[in-house]
Amino acid sequence: MVTSAHLPAHPTATARPGKIFLSSRDGVITVATLVAIVIHLVLWLGVGLEGWARDWPLVLVVVVGGAPLLVDVLRNAIRTRGGADTLAAVSIATSVALGEWLVAAIIVLMLSGGEALEEAATKRATGTLDALARRAPATAHRVGGEEVAVEDVAVGDELVVLPHELCPVDGEVIAGHGSMDESYLTGEPYVVSKSKGAQVISGAVNGDTPLTVVATAPARDSRYARIVGTLREAEENRPPMRRLADRLGAWYTVIALVLGALGWAISGDPMRFLAVVVVATPCPLLIGVPVAIIGAISLAAKRGIIVRNPGMLENAAQVTTIMFDKTGTLTYGRPSITDIHVAPGFEEDEVLAAAASIERYSRHPLADAIRGEAAGRGLELPDVAAVSEKPGQGLTGEVGGRFLRIANRRTAVELDPASRDLMPKSAAGMESVVLIDERYAAVIQFRDEPRAEAEKFIAHLPEKHGVDKMMIISGDRESEVRYLAGRVGVDEVHAGVSPEGKLAIVRRNNAHGKTMFLGDGINDAPAMATATVGVAMGSDSDVTSEAADAVILDSSLERLDDLLHISARMRRIALQSALGGMGLSVVGMILAVFGLLTPLAGAVAQEVIDVAAILNSARVAMARGPLSDFDED
Repeated sequence: MVTSAHLPAHPTATARPGKIFLSSRDGVITVATLVAIVIHLVLWLGVGLEGWARDWPLVLVVVVGGAPLLVDVLRNAIRTRGGADTLAAVSIATSVALGEWLVAAIIVLMLSGGEALEEAATKRATGTLDALARRAPATAHRVGGEEVAVEDVAVGDELVVLPHELCPVDGEVIAGHGSMDESYLTGEPYVVSKSKGAQVISGAVNGDTPLTVVATAPARDSRYARIVGTLREAEENRPPMRRLADRLGAWYTVIALVLGALGWAISGDPMRFLAVVVVATPCPLLIGVPVAIIGAISLAAKRGIIVRNPGMLENAAQVTTIMFDKTGTLTYGRPSITDIHVAPGFEEDEVLAAAASIERYSRHPLADAIRGEAAGRGLELPDVAAVSEKPGQGLTGEVGGRFLRIANRRTAVELDPASRDLMPKSAAGMESVVLIDERYAAVIQFRDEPRAEAEKFIAHLPEKHGVDKMMIISGDRESEVRYLAGRVGVDEVHAGVSPEGKLAIVRRNNAHGKTMFLGDGINDAPAMATATVGVAMGSDSDVTSEAADAVILDSSLERLDDLLHISARMRRIALQSALGGMGLSVVGMILAVFGLLTPLAGAVAQEVIDVAAILNSARVAMARGPLSDFDED
């Protein structure tokens, strides 16, 4: 029997609850207590022994294993103002004083098992840092072929970053032309072109072309190392949460002790006190709430949501502030064409078809968007010859008998000065300039567009879920973030924010109520770990998934709505089980106060109450039909 605080993380976590359970002190006590109870029952029911000959295994395990548990419970009670476990500790002490060793052993089993599972759950933070460590660059290749450990790289060392390799340190490209995927580190959705003079950051994934870089910072001062340090700080300073069972158990414990003392005072018989605390044993809390949470985990899994931290289910439905990362959460995380500004004398489809033809041979980060737009329009692509992509010259080739170049504004103005007046004013997002026969032909502009349902979902949150504050926090440029915010209806914007900055914003908002942070990149991990509820959209990054309390596998906002409804359903049914069970227990306690329930009868009554609480809590997993009330159409 465990409280919600004692449930293990989802089994896909790096931490392995079974291994921790067996190796921890509490796990050893749990196993020893089970063995002691079995031996006791064999000696009693199988052999027919009585007294000490029957009870010695229980006495041994309660004295040796129960004492440290009692110390822990009392220490936690002082720190958290008491909870469900406090009454269980009182029950142990009372049972020992009255010689009821089997009752004491059962409660030791309950407490130690819960503590062992809680320890397994708390390994989640370590799992996040382990995932970061697994992904961190380990070796670097010096120019000349020498392979060295990353920590041995010095500022000024010239390194070769091989295709598809993680960049080992922060640096500057001194030779080569290619691209790097920095999206998980910076929050920007694009693969970034790299040529001489470009900056590179540790942890970025190189493309298909080797690059030579010079190290500008040692590994310990790299961007990746700073993210690791920020996440470690976030995990170590995460504020403790009082769980539902502890909050309810605090006042319930006081009622039980007062009634027990009253019964003892009225009758002068300490067995009255024991009868009260036996019927008061908070099993509706210690069992009912966890059963509801387990049901909610199962229900979420059926809808493509992996719950990694069960405690988040108590809080998700009560968040009042939701913070969105931009890329991959409110957007699709991939650029698409928004405008094609065509120069006089050229046709839009003509320019697009020519550009798509040559982009078939390019590794340019925007090539996919150009090819996809042409395919969507059903354009026939002309033949291409003599394709070249040299640093500083853009992508060139012969397309349909004409010379085509895809470059930037600077190159376009150098080749065709008249283009300065023909091109639109520079706007947010990214762009490619197309020149045909060295004449300016078009500017193709791109953006990471918002999800189709994003605007309606933002409007849905205050109306249906009581969310009163929403904001976008992104490492992307301010113009891009404000464009998205305007499209989806979010007023508060924080752009160009580092992982450390995201962490600080989350902490400020935590002081005013329960918060949720949604993200999908490594740079979001510290903020996720600090928010009341951290949700990862998609499972592409093991680091992000480890840091999150829940992972939405298909990155759907409708699934996020499901999660909020599952949390609300779990809380509602768990409260029914807990409050209903405690209400019936209070009735039983009053009967015990006046001697109408013996300890044995109280134990039977408590078991009936437990079964009712468990059956009611099991309803959480039995939802039929859709849970979400968000209509994206």
